[in-house]
Amino acid sequence: MDRTETLMKEFTEAPGVSGFEGEIAGLMRSHLSKVADFETDRLGSVVARLRAGKKGPRIMLTAHMDEVGFMVSHFTSRFVRFNKMGGWWTPRMVGLPVTVRTAKGDVRGVIASKSPFFMDEEERKKVPKADDLFIDVGAVGGKGPESLGILPGDPVIPDFPFTVLAGGKTYLAKAWDDRVGCVMVVEALRRLAKAAPPNAVFGVGSVQEEVGIRGAVTSGALIDPDVCIALEVNLAQDIPGSAEGRPEKLGGGVSIYVYDATLIPNSRLRDLAVAVAKEKKIPYHYSALPVGGTDGGKVQLNRHGVPTIVIGVPTRYIHSGAGIIYRPDYDAALKLVVETVRKLDAKRVKGLV
Repeated sequence: MDRTETLMKEFTEAPGVSGFEGEIAGLMRSHLSKVADFETDRLGSVVARLRAGKKGPRIMLTAHMDEVGFMVSHFTSRFVRFNKMGGWWTPRMVGLPVTVRTAKGDVRGVIASKSPFFMDEEERKKVPKADDLFIDVGAVGGKGPESLGILPGDPVIPDFPFTVLAGGKTYLAKAWDDRVGCVMVVEALRRLAKAAPPNAVFGVGSVQEEVGIRGAVTSGALIDPDVCIALEVNLAQDIPGSAEGRPEKLGGGVSIYVYDATLIPNSRLRDLAVAVAKEKKIPYHYSALPVGGTDGGKVQLNRHGVPTIVIGVPTRYIHSGAGIIYRPDYDAALKLVVETVRKLDAKRVKGLV
């Protein structure tokens, strides 16, 4: 594995559902300690200020640390009931291996449902409800999950290893949303540290994005940025059943958002990113998503407003137990972010509005 793959393995395999992002925060601190100084907001978002930066415009690069997952709610006999943390489609949950994080240690299990062999024809036609699902941790006899140290409020994380697929350039892992952005923050700050940019750069690992984009509000208030670039996944649509002809695909380069449900990107900042992509011969495409939101949607509303764009890496099967990205798309996104930040001097930032 090269350094980027090693980072991706560390970040995707680490547990960190919404509200429990501490291990991811620790990774960000560890990997940026040589180039940045740190602050933490009161919700737990990590803010790394690049030491090589100057006193110019305050540039915020943000990625959320939390992944979709679950939380223990109560018990039914020998089984664990749970709440969803983030957006899940229930058919993707059935059969999903999970790990319950308890004060006494990890407990592995699987999300299960009533067996289809015991369903009538009408039941089989229906999409199962999340309330009908449960986690089986292998408890038998008179002992319930409590005997294993499981308590209400414990986080539950999908269980899947980082895997390099055939060809060596496609990666399968859980939590790409948004650990791919976290890795990009780390690598972007490392690159920018080699030659001081004309601005003050802040790399952020935000918390609780999947349950209401919360850490973006608090970290944005802490930094008070002049510009924000949100580093995210994007919905790859090169799979059966998706819309034909969409540009969001593995091998399509970096996604430059032109719209999502929470953000209309600053047009001049967006156009700058496009110009940089053309100048540096970085493969890119435009992306407009009618659903979903990112940290950028909240940061843009800080104080008097913040010019904001979203840069994405096309990803298959987000908000599931595992997804797939293509390394050259990530490399394109990273290069675009770094080269765009290098262009954001005081004069250019002033001209964004």
